[in-house]
Amino acid sequence: MNLDVATVLSEFDAQVRRGLDHDGSGAVGERAGPVVRWRPAGGEGWSGVVWSDLDATTADAVIADQVRFFADRGEEFEWKLYSYDQPPDLGQRLLAAGFVAEDTEALMVADAAEIGASAGAGGALPAGVRLVPVTDEAGLEAVTEVHDRVFGADPRLRSELAAQLRNSPDTVVMIVVAMAGDEPVSSARVAFDGTDFAGLWGGGTLPRWRGRGIYRALVGYRARLAVARGYRYLQVDASPESRPILERLGFTCLAETTPYLWSPG
Repeated sequence: MNLDVATVLSEFDAQVRRGLDHDGSGAVGERAGPVVRWRPAGGEGWSGVVWSDLDATTADAVIADQVRFFADRGEEFEWKLYSYDQPPDLGQRLLAAGFVAEDTEALMVADAAEIGASAGAGGALPAGVRLVPVTDEAGLEAVTEVHDRVFGADPRLRSELAAQLRNSPDTVVMIVVAMAGDEPVSSARVAFDGTDFAGLWGGGTLPRWRGRGIYRALVGYRARLAVARGYRYLQVDASPESRPILERLGFTCLAETTPYLWSPG
């Protein structure tokens, strides 16, 4: 199915970027004038601006307001910029305000049912590899090991995933790890946030196991979980390495997204 890019992007904006009651992780979303921002309910966690309604006359003042808000709390935060956000030079304005741009990714979306069917057919795992749902500390250890070896260490990842499993098992996020014998070789998770869009996150495979169908199998596995829960779409922030694989599976690029990070001091 060919997605109507304009329609799906409008739905994504309304439900995912502007929605305030769908996160489920315990984070708090709020509308602060022309932006939507999220903060952890307590303690450590991700903070950021995910949507804005700005123009050339208002952007600098709103950016300064958000910097002051998080600076007063001594918190790092991310401004998640999409390529269609206004004004067109918003990224340059964020850099001028002290933000640092990280790698740009592609916002990829697909019909969940189609991906569940197509990625399942022909998505066989290599001999000796099996997919295991993560439900306990041993599983979290395996996921953390894969993430650290593929993406580099993230000191917050394990505690955040443990909190999600503890607070809302099987409903908000599901995590799966691919095991080759006793070795974790790939892992991924899917987030169910109450919108029409199930989010695919954290997909990574150890280099020597790439190109053997594991990533494809993980996408199909998560797509079928989403379909079983009534989700229409799959959404991925795809790296340049993942984007061509997802395009071959049937995903469409709706936009590009770049995280801009601001840190106290």
